[in-house]
Amino acid sequence: MKVEFINPFLESILNVLNTMAKLEARPGKPAIKTSQIAQGDVTGLMGMASLQAKGTLAITFTEPVILEITKRMLGEELTGIDDTVTDMVGEITNMVTGGAKRILSEHGYRFDMAIPSVISGKNHVVHHKSKAPIVVIPFNTQAGSFFIEICFEE
Repeated sequence: MKVEFINPFLESILNVLNTMAKLEARPGKPAIKTSQIAQGDVTGLMGMASLQAKGTLAITFTEPVILEITKRMLGEELTGIDDTVTDMVGEITNMVTGGAKRILSEHGYRFDMAIPSVISGKNHVVHHKSKAPIVVIPFNTQAGSFFIEICFEE
């Protein structure tokens, strides 16, 4: 997978979290994911397709991180993953994908996007629609870790 597919998602997640939640995140080393099991507790998944490429983005949050983001964005102290939290994950996924779509359009890619879906629960499974390798990038915040999975094929 080309770096030009990965960097827009990295830029977009950092921008969304910094702007909307005032939360700084530091990306770790990318790796190829070999399992469908999510590394977090709740995942937003969004499909994207263009004439040149198709694929999916998944953002997987651990519970402490998404609760901190939700608190910062909504001003609500929540104690667990509920409908408010899953709605927040869907909105974040939508914002990140929209930001990446804008950046990718500057490189000539015209993506259509699906509606984000949200999956939650310990050891839930994330199904990417593409047969391409899944690149997973860990992020660290003061509240803990979250992960982005990017899977695109041309």
